[in-house]
Amino acid sequence: MAPLVLLGSARKNSDTQRLVEILFEGKKYRLTDLLDYTVEQYNYDETYSGSDRFMEITNAVLAHNTIVFATPVYWYAMSAYMKIFFDRLTDIVSSQKHIGRQLKSKRTFFIAVGADAELPDGFEIPFKRTSEYLDMQFEGGFYCPVNELLQPQLLKQKAENFLALIK
Repeated sequence: MAPLVLLGSARKNSDTQRLVEILFEGKKYRLTDLLDYTVEQYNYDETYSGSDRFMEITNAVLAHNTIVFATPVYWYAMSAYMKIFFDRLTDIVSSQKHIGRQLKSKRTFFIAVGADAELPDGFEIPFKRTSEYLDMQFEGGFYCPVNELLQPQLLKQKAENFLALIK
């Protein structure tokens, strides 16, 4: 089954989307762009408007065995779109546990693009710890400094081991 790539960029045709296209060139995958969905911020009452589409995205996640979170690095962390999605996972581990339990054993990865030469310390922790909490298997991440997007062939070589994990 093809992996689901959950894209959390704040603009269309972003550097992060470009990285996904480079890494998955010639491979099957499903892209879900969070910009295409209204996902309201988590609230303790778990009351959301009719335009909220969190569960639609969650159903896409449930339909795949491998989930790749793709996000730019904004202020040393994941994007706000991705963070809101992660915050909403609270809904499926509190009042909708039967849904949250279905995430067990899914494989997770992250892909990130940023301005710095190295990924900020601790960036992977929310991906890793969230996966652990949900009984998912976090298997790693791949970081790309934005200037490396100009060399797609070298980038693919650099990512070869990472891509082999995703299969």
